[in-house]
Amino acid sequence: MSIQKLNYKSLYLYLSISMAPLLLGYFSLQSAHAQEIKSGKQVYEIGCAGCHASGVLDAPKFGTNADWLKREQQGFETLVKHALNGFNNMPAKGGNPAYKNEEIIATVAYMLSESGFPKYADRSGEKPAAKAAETPKPAAKPAVVAQASKPAAAKSYKNTNRFNRLLAPSSEWNPPPAKDGIHDPENDGTEMLQQPKVAFEPLANSTSGNRVDWVKALHNGEINPRYDRLNPDAVPVVMDLNIVREVKGSMPNVVYPHKQHTEWLDCSNCHPAIFIPQKGANQISMAAILLGQKCGVCHGKVAFPVSECRKCHSQAKTAKK
Repeated sequence: MSIQKLNYKSLYLYLSISMAPLLLGYFSLQSAHAQEIKSGKQVYEIGCAGCHASGVLDAPKFGTNADWLKREQQGFETLVKHALNGFNNMPAKGGNPAYKNEEIIATVAYMLSESGFPKYADRSGEKPAAKAAETPKPAAKPAVVAQASKPAAAKSYKNTNRFNRLLAPSSEWNPPPAKDGIHDPENDGTEMLQQPKVAFEPLANSTSGNRVDWVKALHNGEINPRYDRLNPDAVPVVMDLNIVREVKGSMPNVVYPHKQHTEWLDCSNCHPAIFIPQKGANQISMAAILLGQKCGVCHGKVAFPVSECRKCHSQAKTAKK
């Protein structure tokens, strides 16, 4: 039949019949993809490592048996129930309701198996690694007198990925200028700079960041920063106003205190480039903060790191009647 003689209805029928196998294969592929079940390892790396890799929000740390011991004693079913429905600081399904129940069960099993409880490995959805073919053992060599070996070199963790820049091992906090990665170690003047540990020693202590509570140090009169770079007589315009952001899930609400910020900074540092001064105009999430946006412009860089959850999540929620 010539295409010129086809009317529209015939052409539609012709195309539908000829393309049916292709369309059927496409939708079958999409359906199979949508029903794919992720393994426990996949779900952990995508949605759980943010808290469990570093232990923030009091989450049991992945791979640390001591953190999981008492929890495992509660029973696997109890841990699965907590993961599915939420418990303490952890939202239901880690905050992603799209995960299937089977995926959450596999994730709990995976984290347990990797934290000193291998009996759960077969429930994690991971395929067992193929065993390598055994090779014949070489003939035993004659015994020789053992020589004193050199001590193994200490492992370097300089390139380890970190949850936040200031979440570094305590041994790396406040290093001398020649080793901080900022100053030039080849410059003779670097060695003449005061050591941070010496400079910070008399200031109010903190357990995070560079271990100085800068707000308390300011209130105690231990420091007197210049508010304006060019004018030593300029005084801050302090705004005593708290902004409360309600948080979904079990975490306490976030309280943003203007007072502590405006004692250091002029309003123009944040408004309007970082925060639009209008209710409901700012979308803030932990993901954005960790990427250096919103609060992350300062926190984790020049202010305390985001691991100090309770400094911001400080308002307890009232029970709904």
